[in-house]
Amino acid sequence: MSDILTRFLASLSDDSREKVLQQSAERQEELAESWENRAEEQGEDILDELDPALAAHQAAEEIVREAL
Repeated sequence: MSDILTRFLASLSDDSREKVLQQSAERQEELAESWENRAEEQGEDILDELDPALAAHQAAEEIVREAL
């Protein structure tokens, strides 16, 4: 399990984490990479308004809602 995937899973709610864990390992990594890319795109604007953990959680939940 990659570091990105570990951080992505930690940012998810229990329900969303279960949905992701039901996916193949390859799909899990794809979702984690999408999450990391989204976080980079959102950049400092989000982090200025929210705490970093909340910003990571919101981005992770968006990825799961859109993909699954």
